[in-house]
Amino acid sequence: MPLTDSLRDDILATVPSLRAFAISLSGNADRADDLVQETLLRALAHIDSFQPGSNLPAWLFTILRNLFRSDYRKRRREVEDADGSYAKTLKSQPAQSAHLEFEEFRTALDKLPQDQREALILVGASGFSYEDAAAICGCAVGTIKSRVNRARSKLSALLYVDGAEDFGPDDTIRAVIGGGGG
Repeated sequence: MPLTDSLRDDILATVPSLRAFAISLSGNADRADDLVQETLLRALAHIDSFQPGSNLPAWLFTILRNLFRSDYRKRRREVEDADGSYAKTLKSQPAQSAHLEFEEFRTALDKLPQDQREALILVGASGFSYEDAAAICGCAVGTIKSRVNRARSKLSALLYVDGAEDFGPDDTIRAVIGGGGG
């Protein structure tokens, strides 16, 4: 059905009642005005679905009610946060957490003294025995054991890890150190 002058006048005559109904639903005059405007836009966009001779106000009120309910369902999942204080409290884990953990580990590893870093990489990452690492470094086996122990303790403190045993010769540390080209 095309929008005739008569139909337009009937729609405009219903606006005050639509607004009152929208205020009763939303409890907010500004929100009610938005609902009425959206109702009128939707009604005009779908005017061809209106059946001439049927109850125009009922059709418009149904559109308004459906818009309100759809919006209510959507807003029910939202949080009012005009000043952004709630959003500031939200945190999410970065998608690249493995990359960040690797960078933290590399930074901590770089803070170790050269001799400790070398011993830890040989024993912890490369899988050499203490004896082989001592031969490579040209020092006593006890010196390598001491360096590895101090390196593990220092890394544990730098990375805030409970227990230096987390930095033993396991596949994870090998992958982290070996994967970085170091």
